[in-house]
Amino acid sequence: MSDAPRFTTPPTLTDLEDLAREALDSLPAPLRQAVEGVPIHIEDFPDEETCAEMDLESPYDLLGLYQGVSLPEKSLAQVVQDHDRVFLYRSPILDYWCETSEDLTHVIRHVLIHEIGHHFGFSDEDMEAIEATADEDT
Repeated sequence: MSDAPRFTTPPTLTDLEDLAREALDSLPAPLRQAVEGVPIHIEDFPDEETCAEMDLESPYDLLGLYQGVSLPEKSLAQVVQDHDRVFLYRSPILDYWCETSEDLTHVIRHVLIHEIGHHFGFSDEDMEAIEATADEDT
């Protein structure tokens, strides 16, 4: 039997935070260390400003978001306007989870890897390779 938690009610923000922490711990050490100090926020939905900026038809269209300047675009002379952060959005993630029946821990890890990848300026192909490595290590 799997060690994955079983939920009889929708997972809370705290439940998703715990799952995100476990997902982060499951990533390869070099990736984990490189994002040390980048906070991961769990919120129910993206805010209205984010929805408008991303031209979303619905707040359910966004599972996660990286905010900040990717590492390849940073420079020592640059004045930091905002801190790097990763957001995971609970309701869209749970909606996706229910629609696909994928393992919730896998969904969270996938979204987390994708958003962390934006921190590094990775392509979608790079992120898929990282996720495949993370899957092999678990």
